[in-house]
Amino acid sequence: MKKLLYSFLLLSSATLFAQQKNPAVKFAVADNAVGTVELFNAKKNVLQVSKVYNTPASFPQSLKKYSSVFTKGVTEYKFKNGENIFDRMPLSDINIQYNIPADNPVFIEGYEFTDTSTVIYPEIKKRAETKDHNGKKTLFIYTTE
Repeated sequence: MKKLLYSFLLLSSATLFAQQKNPAVKFAVADNAVGTVELFNAKKNVLQVSKVYNTPASFPQSLKKYSSVFTKGVTEYKFKNGENIFDRMPLSDINIQYNIPADNPVFIEGYEFTDTSTVIYPEIKKRAETKDHNGKKTLFIYTTE
């Protein structure tokens, strides 16, 4: 019984530690491309918060395609003068840069993006690695170092 209790406590503390080490990334969208709240907040002089959506059910039609990924909501930003200052790139092109087939899914902070036509702001990528996932070479992108 003691072994079971100790195992449970050890597992619980490991889970809690893992959650503290990897806080959930807060995704955001601007000009129909995926970024992070951190990236956009760093450019407040050219961006403004348009709306915060707390649940996928509240997403407007333009964001519905992200509902399977942004299950905890998303913030939508607008460029103040309508001018996008960031580079944009579809996930398929990023896959090709890493010698991965263009249509292979990409994981960003553990969230699977199966639609590789999804456009992101490459500036969110602080680190990337390729791993075998379900028998396919897959790109994993991390927004923190």
